[in-house]
Amino acid sequence: MSEIDKNGRLDEEPFAYQLAKSGTVLIAYEGKTVVTLKGKEAERLSAKLLSAEGDPKKEQLLLAKATGNFKRGNERMGKAKGK
Repeated sequence: MSEIDKNGRLDEEPFAYQLAKSGTVLIAYEGKTVVTLKGKEAERLSAKLLSAEGDPKKEQLLLAKATGNFKRGNERMGKAKGK
């Protein structure tokens, strides 16, 4: 088992990306856009993604690293107050 992704979450391929004509990279997690990269960061990531094309595990790892620590586990589920 790899030290990275011990729980196997990247096997489910939760991340997706879109390369825009303007050079912007949009990264989505489970269908929702969570990060938009522009400029040099977008150029570096798009080059890495193009070189990793065909290896879904490597693509998922690159996208996860690019999003950073956006999910901390304390997100609310949208419940109404008092219920």
